[in-house]
Amino acid sequence: MSTAQAPARPAPRKKLNLYKGDPGMWSWVAHRISGVAIFFFLFVHVLDTSLVTVSPESYNAVIDTYKTPIVGLMEIGLVALVLFHALNGLRIVLVDFWSKGAKYQRQMLWTILAIWVVVFAAATARLLFLLFEHL
Repeated sequence: MSTAQAPARPAPRKKLNLYKGDPGMWSWVAHRISGVAIFFFLFVHVLDTSLVTVSPESYNAVIDTYKTPIVGLMEIGLVALVLFHALNGLRIVLVDFWSKGAKYQRQMLWTILAIWVVVFAAATARLLFLLFEHL
């Protein structure tokens, strides 16, 4: 009698994905990215504002470079970041300090995203109006 051996199974592959993609995880990532981007904006803002004490002519030259359509679009991006960061921060406070916060965190996320879309649409319309008015 001969015994047949079953073919050896290949070693299981490790999946290379980070996470299943829960909205709470993406909210966490977006909150960190928006916070870092806002920090760098504030850093540049302090630097260019401090130029006024060193050389008013240099300050005026830097400010003149900001009066371009590309910087106007970057301002719209800044508004998007600050608005999301603020609204998501309020959601995080509610999750942390409200006894039912963890239970309703997903609903609060979709609520702040809906508020973000409405407020950002209005802000974008106003900023684009100002941008095209000054072209």
